[in-house]
Amino acid sequence: MEGSGEQPSPQLSHAGDHLIRDGDFVVLKREDVFKAVQVQRRKKVTFEKQWFYMDNVIGHSYGTTFEVTSGGSLQPKKKKEEPASETKEAGTDNRNIVDDGKSQKLTQDDIKALKDKGIKGEEIVQQLIENSTTFRDKTEFAQDKYIKKKKKKYEAIITVVKPSTRILSIMYYAREPGKINHMRYDTLAQMLTLGNIRAGNKMIVMETCAGLVLGAMMERMGGFGSIIQLYPGGGPVRAATACFGFPKSFLSGLYEFPLNKVDSLLNGTFSAEMLSSEPKDSASVDESNGALEEKQTSEQENEDSMAEASESSPPEEQGTMEIASHNLEHKELKERESKKDHIQEKQRKQEEQRKRHLEAAALLSERNADGLIVASRFHPTSLLLSLLDFVAPSRPFVVYCQYKEPLLECYTKLRERGGVINLRLSETWLRNYQVLPDRSHPKLLMSGGGGYLLSGFTVAMDNLKADTSLKSNASTLESHTTEEPAAKKRKCPESDS
Repeated sequence: MEGSGEQPSPQLSHAGDHLIRDGDFVVLKREDVFKAVQVQRRKKVTFEKQWFYMDNVIGHSYGTTFEVTSGGSLQPKKKKEEPASETKEAGTDNRNIVDDGKSQKLTQDDIKALKDKGIKGEEIVQQLIENSTTFRDKTEFAQDKYIKKKKKKYEAIITVVKPSTRILSIMYYAREPGKINHMRYDTLAQMLTLGNIRAGNKMIVMETCAGLVLGAMMERMGGFGSIIQLYPGGGPVRAATACFGFPKSFLSGLYEFPLNKVDSLLNGTFSAEMLSSEPKDSASVDESNGALEEKQTSEQENEDSMAEASESSPPEEQGTMEIASHNLEHKELKERESKKDHIQEKQRKQEEQRKRHLEAAALLSERNADGLIVASRFHPTSLLLSLLDFVAPSRPFVVYCQYKEPLLECYTKLRERGGVINLRLSETWLRNYQVLPDRSHPKLLMSGGGGYLLSGFTVAMDNLKADTSLKSNASTLESHTTEEPAAKKRKCPESDS
């Protein structure tokens, strides 16, 4: 497709892609709780009140379940096959069971002593069952519920899974929904579908969801095509994008452009000089230079004071002072060199960023993007009206907002402006179900809302304006031709009589 940018080579799946390697981003799973971490040797990770090291997961397949043992070591959990012929002893109902806290013979001190001995959580749960006086009187469903509750409390079992859009969106929505503007995972799926995200597209995205929407688009495009990310402030936030663990080839088609330069790009006043080094960067260089000058003056003062002290000191002390001054000079020389290298590295990164900005500006100037995705905390009306000019005709656009009132205003403005068709404001409804034998039912707790979507398609504006002008001219002609003249008054002839 034209204007889709450079196409990276296809990613061939290797045999080791399903194995966990050092430096990979993974997601830890325990029941319905997720946490994204990076695999690093001898790095202490805390998850669900358990701490452990990730060394032993390297080399294992994704989806492997581990158990936390003493010393924070992770060991693969072996699956035990339970005999199917085993019949459980259970009661008919729970009406005679009284929760007085005396049914469990093991005390907290006994359980703590078992943990200190290094007994696994599975054995502790078994002992809790054996020492419960009311366990056999409970119904089979109540027994399963009891075992599940105790396993969650005492068994430290963790599953390592591969990051994906669904897993990361569920994780963010459960742990930090404010960072993704309370966007639910089903709403994100609707955005990707309505926006027609696919390989080879040239997409524009403006999002403030910690990079989750950007990562979802990159995953679906598979490294083919180009994405231009518009960002507010000093730079784009891509915390969630990093959790996907994309290869470097995926980043070759990713461009970024500051949001405050969009108006100049639309007006035709944009130039490369506008992307020159920011004043704050030059200020930081000046500050570093000033710091160096201050250091030099302080060094001169130290040398003077050392010279004065050497005149009034014995020879032995003078030798030690010379060694100390030599070490001090060597240390300060190293600091100067490191600061100089740091400044040069910073300038090199700024130059690379400037080149990428110019490439993004060239792609935007073509005004032939295949789609637009907006999911930000800002009011969507002004954003959408400006960014639609970069989208080619007959292409989809999707706008997300946590509330529907801003999207209603955006809907009205788009109707007045024209150039769009098939406008639709929608909200998805989601409810989770528990699916178990003889007890499948909707869950009592459900999400109150996952946000609203405004979607539509762009059309060419010139033809639309011509049609409207023709219609207005035709209507005026009709009014002139169909208008009946006013009836003339006729004089009645006077009779002689």
